[in-house]
Parts: sequence; structure tokens; C-alpha cells
Amino acid sequence: MPETVRRTATRRHYLMCRPTHFEVSYAINPWMDPDKPMDADLALAQWERVRDLFVGLGHEVSYIDPVPGLPDMVFSANGATVVDGKVLIAKFRHRERAAEADAYRAWFEEHGYSDIKVPEYVNEGEGDFAPAGRRILAGAGFRSDPGAFEELRAFFGLPVVGLTLTDPRFYHLDTALCVLDDDLVMYYPAAFSDESRAVLRELYPDAILATREDAEAFGLNAVSDGLNVVLTETATDLIEALRARGFEPHGVDMSELLKAGGAVKCCSQEIRDT
Repeated sequence: MPETVRRTATRRHYLMCRPTHFEVSYAINPWMDPDKPMDADLALAQWERVRDLFVGLGHEVSYIDPVPGLPDMVFSANGATVVDGKVLIAKFRHRERAAEADAYRAWFEEHGYSDIKVPEYVNEGEGDFAPAGRRILAGAGFRSDPGAFEELRAFFGLPVVGLTLTDPRFYHLDTALCVLDDDLVMYYPAAFSDESRAVLRELYPDAILATREDAEAFGLNAVSDGLNVVLTETATDLIEALRARGFEPHGVDMSELLKAGGAVKCCSQEIRDT
């Protein structure tokens, strides 16, 4: 077992979208079932709990207005990737979400961001792109196009590590891997190809490995500030593993938002201005 180290929280800035229009009216991933009942009020309460946790932990939260007819816009992580104040807007694979890209682009333009790139290749923002220190982990296999990796590298000027997802239940990288700090991740090995597992073992030999149960509970769709980790409360093995490594996990109920295939990370896009 790796030695427990003293962790330090870093103040973060998150962009969130209130789930005013949230519903499961179509199915574009294995978790979505339009015939399954959902509770909009409970979904809002769960989202507010995450927002309140971020604020209580000292982080800045900004808000983008929800757009009628875009029920998945609550999953703000997918709208863009922001590094060093530069913004790569998303280009969604499914038509049901395509209009979200324009809404996120408008938000960044209205808030003074000038270095904004509209992509050529499909990419679903932080759903598949995970900045980790001065590299970016990038997932493909179900949503983002591998051609986006070069676009990502050229725009941000950072090395990009491509990872292949192989299990449709873990259709975005942020459902299968979470960056905990610059040098540590947690992930579910079975969600990746053999080649990608080898890459992850080499880069992160001390990584926390998720069980199948915790991965299916979306425990890896989490947010870390270097000390505090907000994740689904049912990911009990991950919670214990995080404590053992010196992190402070904060479990939350995400049962309604999970019906659309999203949890904590999906609801929070990190804005990295520096």
C-alpha cells in the first residue's frame, strides 16, 4: 500500500448548469431509459447538494443558463475544455446534444474569453479530456473522435495521452477515470483496452483501482481539488481507498442524475484560467 501523504486543496472554478429542463426523453447511452420514472425535484436537490459542497469547500461556481429542449445541458463538463484560459468548445456526436455547443460558446464569449476554438473533430469536452498536471488524458471509443487528440495538442500545447474505452457503459473517460492530483488517478481497468491499461500502469503505478461495483455506481465520475473528493456515496470501496491515501471524500446521492448517465463530474466543468 502506498504511503499516505499530506494532501492540499487548491481552489477551483466550476461552471454548472441548473437542471431546470432535465429529463430522460431519449437514450444515447446504456444508462438512459425514457420509460423509467424520474423525479425532477429530487434531481434538482441532488445538483444543489453538489453545488453547495463546492461553495462550502471554498470553490468558485459560475452558472450557465439552461436552454429549453436541451435536457442534458446540466452535464456542463461536456460543453468545453478550458486550460490556461484557452477554450476548446465541444462538438457533440449525437444530434440531441448538438445545440449545447453554441450555448457554451456564447457563455465564454460573453464572459470575456477571446481564445476560443470551434473544433473540426467530435469532442465532448471534459467528458473525454482530463487535464492532469501538464498533460491531458484523452478518451475515445464511443464519443470523441481520435482525430481530436491532435487538435487538442496543437491548441493547448500540451502532450496528449490517448486512451481507448471498450465498454459502452463507460462511454466517456470521466465515467472510467478521475484525476485526483497532478500525479495520481483512480480508474476502472476493465473499461480500457489492453494497450491503454498498460499506459495507465506505466504513468500511474500507484493509481487507485475501482471495483466493478463502484465503477457501475459512477464513483469515478468524481471531482477532486487535491484533498477533497466529491463522489457518489454508493462507491464505498473507493471512499475507503481515498481515505487511506489521505483524501477527504464527500459522498453524495446522485440517483436521479445517474438515470441519464451522469454524476458529480458530469455536472461540473472546471475553468482553468491559469
